[in-house]
Amino acid sequence: MQHAHASAPRLVDTSPELGGEDLLDDYLDRLAATGRGNVVYERAARNFFGTWPDPQAWAAQPLAARLAADKHARPVITFLMVHHGLRPGYDYLLERKFSSIWREIQGSRLQAEIERFLSAAQRLGFSLRVRLATGSQVPVRLLIQTDRPIAELVQDDLDAFAAACHERGRRTGTSHRHYLSAISNTQTVLFHLGIVDQLPRSGGPTPLEERLAEVAAPIRAEMIAYLQRKKATCQAKTVSALATRLKHFGTFLATSDPELSSVADLDRRRHIEPWLSSLLDTVSDKDGQPISIGDRNRRVVAVTTFLTDIAEWGWDVAPSRKVIFRDDIPKLPQVLPRYLPVDADRRLQEALTLHPANELAALALRLQRACGLRIGELLDLELDCVHQIQDNGAWLKVPLGKMATERMVPLDSETLELIDRITQIRSHGRPMPHPRYRRPAQFLFTYLGRRLSQQGVRAELDHAANIAGLEHVTSHQLRHTYATALVNAGVSLQALMALLGHVSAEMSLRYGQLFDATVRTEYERALDLAKQQTAPQPPAPTGPGGRTQLPLADITGGQDWQDTPLLKSRMAGGFCLRTPAQGACAYANICEHCPSYRAEPSSLPILAAQRVDAQALARDAEDRGWIDEADRHHKLINRLDALIADTEAAA
Repeated sequence: MQHAHASAPRLVDTSPELGGEDLLDDYLDRLAATGRGNVVYERAARNFFGTWPDPQAWAAQPLAARLAADKHARPVITFLMVHHGLRPGYDYLLERKFSSIWREIQGSRLQAEIERFLSAAQRLGFSLRVRLATGSQVPVRLLIQTDRPIAELVQDDLDAFAAACHERGRRTGTSHRHYLSAISNTQTVLFHLGIVDQLPRSGGPTPLEERLAEVAAPIRAEMIAYLQRKKATCQAKTVSALATRLKHFGTFLATSDPELSSVADLDRRRHIEPWLSSLLDTVSDKDGQPISIGDRNRRVVAVTTFLTDIAEWGWDVAPSRKVIFRDDIPKLPQVLPRYLPVDADRRLQEALTLHPANELAALALRLQRACGLRIGELLDLELDCVHQIQDNGAWLKVPLGKMATERMVPLDSETLELIDRITQIRSHGRPMPHPRYRRPAQFLFTYLGRRLSQQGVRAELDHAANIAGLEHVTSHQLRHTYATALVNAGVSLQALMALLGHVSAEMSLRYGQLFDATVRTEYERALDLAKQQTAPQPPAPTGPGGRTQLPLADITGGQDWQDTPLLKSRMAGGFCLRTPAQGACAYANICEHCPSYRAEPSSLPILAAQRVDAQALARDAEDRGWIDEADRHHKLINRLDALIADTEAAA
């Protein structure tokens, strides 16, 4: 924490030689110079200095007494604050509107200080309206109350101003949100000016004691001890999620068994089974709807992990026997990735390109879609994330994310142009502490002197989805869409894993289930076969003796007999064709398999030709899915090989 030094220079001249008469003369000269002099203002000023020859003694009065000054005396108080170092207290400064402050600081030493602040705010991308509102609400008041130059402000000054805002809210019941927002903006500007060393906090986790306040005190202490231990090995978000789910379990125990004093006394029948049953009727705190099966699964897993961990660690508070089993965990449905159809993806990209509400957030979403990033990885990108590899193009270095792995993603020229535009419009300023390593880092996505927030990205996505006429879209769906496009283009599993940063093939195979080319091919082949087998067959005319006689053209359809969608066999003097519905012929090639069958050298060319046909017929049967028929042909090939070998040996 920074502290002001007692020797810090004063912002304005307050030499002790200036008494009430001198201050009155200065004030009247100021009124005359600005064309505001009149009898009423002069009379009010004489009364004020007559009562308070030392104006700082006036500032020591209770707030009600300070606010009692009438509207004609207030201009002289403002004059003294701006030009002569009167410090009236933050409580007084928060009650005054100072609508004329921009006119009052003209020609004073505050003018240069405020102009420095406004210039820095402009460089960070704050709009004119926000710059002026922030400048009048916080920096002006800080400079007045501290009576030090802007470069001498410290974190304690901001904290004191924020404390005064909270006190005013408690005292009056009025909102102080706009002041706190202006304090945050002020701290951001001062950080980039190098005056303070930390950015303002943006939210952050609620203390564990407060989050678990509804849990019975003894069990709350055990849960907090566990969560504190998990902080050593888990990310902050993981511990926060665990705290939320353990809170739900602890709240149930406090309601169902207020006398329970330790998790060591948990009983499956009295505590666990009623809790598991209650999850079916539990509603969400956010929308009042029943929690999803995914939420039920996560709550049970969290409690199971808690009890398993403390048992493995040998904690005395661990239950003496296992109370939750594997089958107690709700089974999750195996859903496919939720990608955007091509038309919806195109319309969303057009909305982000042509109608952005926040251009930087829109560019972030377009980059996420172009590279398949998770939102955390996207916002953690640093300014030097693009790497140019000789003879291998440009690559994007994706930082550590959900899987705690880094990866490189190739970039095309269009995506490079996107990144160039991001670097042009991002908020330039001082490096900020990295949330993971705490080292200073220049992040790619900085907005108004801060890192672009997930809330800002999601708000822009909602805006674009509304313009595109789409239902609710999540940023992670852009990653699913990227992966699906790659699968459709035939990318290999190994390449997909590398591009998405997956640590197991199982994660990437989920996308392969969407559009599996092998599944499609097999489906079409099987469907064609099914149609052939169920197609009506032409009536077969009969000849003498009732035997079937079909013209050859009717059987083959005018095509080569080996290409017909029928069961086929080569015979010594011709061939045999049967429909698939008739099944394989039990007598086909029976002679070749007979033990009494012998071949002679003059038959070798005929056997070789028959073997060539059998190979072709085996391949045709395999392509059509006729496994038994293909096996029959392979057995014939093996038999022909043996016959040919025996005949050649005997020759």
